[in-house]
Amino acid sequence: MRVLACLLAVLGLATPALAQDGGPLYAQYCARCHDGGLPRAPQRLALSQLTPERIVAALETGTMRTQGAERTAAERRALAAFLSGKAIGETPAPPPLKMCASPAPPAPGGARPAPAGAAGASNWFGWGLSLANDRFQRASNLKAADVSKLKVKWAFAFAGDASAAVQPSVVGDRVFVGSVPGRIYSLSLRDGCAYWTFDADAMVRTSIEVGDAGGSNAAFFGDVAANVYAVDVATGKLRWKRKVDPHVVARVTGTPKLYRGRLYVPVSSIEEVIGAQPAYSCCTFRGSVVALDAGTGEVAWKTFVIPEAPTPRRQNKNGTQLFGPSGAAIWSSPTIDERTGALYVATGDSYSDPPADTSDAIMALDLQTGAIKWWQQMTKGDAYNLACGAADPTNCPDSRGPDVDFGSPPILVTLASGKRALVIGQKSAVVHAVDPDEDGKILWSTRIGRGGALGGVEWGSAADAENIYVPLSDIAFTQAGLDVNGMTPNADVGGGLFALRLSDGKQSWRAVPPGCGGR
Repeated sequence: MRVLACLLAVLGLATPALAQDGGPLYAQYCARCHDGGLPRAPQRLALSQLTPERIVAALETGTMRTQGAERTAAERRALAAFLSGKAIGETPAPPPLKMCASPAPPAPGGARPAPAGAAGASNWFGWGLSLANDRFQRASNLKAADVSKLKVKWAFAFAGDASAAVQPSVVGDRVFVGSVPGRIYSLSLRDGCAYWTFDADAMVRTSIEVGDAGGSNAAFFGDVAANVYAVDVATGKLRWKRKVDPHVVARVTGTPKLYRGRLYVPVSSIEEVIGAQPAYSCCTFRGSVVALDAGTGEVAWKTFVIPEAPTPRRQNKNGTQLFGPSGAAIWSSPTIDERTGALYVATGDSYSDPPADTSDAIMALDLQTGAIKWWQQMTKGDAYNLACGAADPTNCPDSRGPDVDFGSPPILVTLASGKRALVIGQKSAVVHAVDPDEDGKILWSTRIGRGGALGGVEWGSAADAENIYVPLSDIAFTQAGLDVNGMTPNADVGGGLFALRLSDGKQSWRAVPPGCGGR
């Protein structure tokens, strides 16, 4: 999964002298990743398209804050000037945010439909919509024939940002969405004006969960510094903030799930990225779920999905001590089973030797205590970090991947027979169904593509009463006419959308990519 690897060094007031000073810094600290063909590391040409402000933000509060912390403020400014060719302040300021003229309407509460499928409110919030994470909008009157008639009502720009990576939440007549710099917006569903904004400490990759926080409604979300927040829905004021993991590269990317006064938070990391450095003692992070009191933010329980704590294992060829087991990050939102009082998550790969038994697995935890009830591992021995694809593979584990972790949550469904199942796609390009009532017994597994580190099923599927709808990546690249990312997607190779029957995993239909016309 991991976000776009080694993103870089830092920022500040740029001058020609600073830009010149940034060249040696880049060569010493950055070129190994960004000019060395490291998987998912943007090449220098891509970085040059960013503003110096964004490079600084990446190094101070974003993806590369760990690497940025190793450089001084002046060095970060020099690197930003060298990469962007611009001084801080040279980029034109974005237009001012359009604020709403009237106060925010009464704070809405999240009305979440039950997994069984009864008609519910038209809200769309959190990540999977229902507790089952099925992403099925039961209240919609939209028909396939209506799609061509849709028109743009309004558009909201994340002014000054290079990308947007968060699913908006709609509750009542409000829209809540986070941004790469960590700003949360409360917008009017009517015209897109902003009622309020809130600035988190770091980049926000989660969606916004909305619901009761001890008597009044709050918006809940996490950031890439492993902080979780509760913000008052009416005013945007901070109610509480909680650090859920002290590891230097821990983060929250899966949307927390609110249920009966508790907020269930999945924890992931980018240690798989920095673990590639030969001087780094890879690796000590373990994925976890943290249950917080929704009203106060106090920790009710925390469960590591690798029960065994990392211990020294061996030294690499440079004499650096290596640790394990590690990894099994949880990248996606938990799934709640009201019938059995269980919480389901899907884990990522291991980062170091020995590979953990609970990596690349579907797991069940007790909602009240956090105790692990069962797990079903789908790919054994998958230990991987970015050293495995780098010019210097010193820290690559013995198994060398294949890096086919889970990036999306299991969906809890009820089959026509009355039997229940958890269905989920994996980066291996295999879609699985397991029985939650028989300790994760495998019901079926269906391959839909090649899979791989950037292939297979990366993110979320959806399900109704008959099918699971699965998006396949399986992207391929060509070296001809490299684009600014250093790789050009091959327009003749792609994944598409698959509908598989819930009952047996057989394909109902497939929608192939429409083609990009060489773009």
